[in-house]
Parts: sequence; structure tokens; C-alpha cells
Amino acid sequence: MAVVIRMMRAGAKKRPFYRIVVADSRRQRDGRFVEILGYYDPMAKPFVVKMDEEKVKAWIAEGAQPSTQAASLFRRVGIIAARPSKPKAKKKAAAAAGSKKKAVVKRKRPVKVTPRKVKAKAARAKKKATAKAAAKAPKA
Repeated sequence: MAVVIRMMRAGAKKRPFYRIVVADSRRQRDGRFVEILGYYDPMAKPFVVKMDEEKVKAWIAEGAQPSTQAASLFRRVGIIAARPSKPKAKKKAAAAAGSKKKAVVKRKRPVKVTPRKVKAKAARAKKKATAKAAAKAPKA
């Protein structure tokens, strides 16, 4: 059973309130859950987050994966360490290495030419030619 820590929506229409719960990943968002870890109230100014830190740490230690939003809340509270920033040196090195190689040219998908399209194109060309001929003809 893949276990996730996610936010379960509660509250009225246009008044969200979330419970932070541990649930089976195959269950729906507001479906059955294993345990309630806390809650998040985004409508309060400033927003309110209350959770049992020991339970959260225990579930993460057991292998529960927090959802993106739940992990963001955990980082704000200080349960999970902030994400490490990506080193910039690797990007510059990769860019330098990439400049040595030839650039890959993405080709457009070939256009499917149907008999109807061919006929329409020929009709447009004929109409254009007659318009040019009429313009060049001397006016009497």
C-alpha cells in the first residue's frame, strides 16, 4: 500500500478548509484516510496551520510521501528541511559542453496533401492568373 500525506478538502463552497491526512494513494482526495495529522485554514488572516509534528515525522520515516502542497506546508512549519537549490556551476558546464555539439534541428511534421487541397490550390492559382491577365489587358 503506497501511503501519502495529502490535504483533504472540507468546509463550505468558496470557504476552503483542509485536513492534513495520511491516506492510501489509490483513494480519492476526500475519501477514506488512515489518520488525521492536522489542519490548514487558508481563509484565516494570517493562514493557520496546526499539525502533530511527531506523527508527521513518524509517517515520513515509515515511507509516506507528502504531496506537493503538504510538503510546502511542512517546509513552512519547519518539519521538512528546505529543498536544496540547484547548483549553477553545472548549468554553465552543461551549456559549454552543449555548444560543442551540433544543435538538433526539430523538423516539422510533413503536411498531408489531399486531392481536395490540390484542387483548391489549383483553383486559387487559376483565379490569380485570370486576375493578372485582366489587369494587364488594355482598356477599350
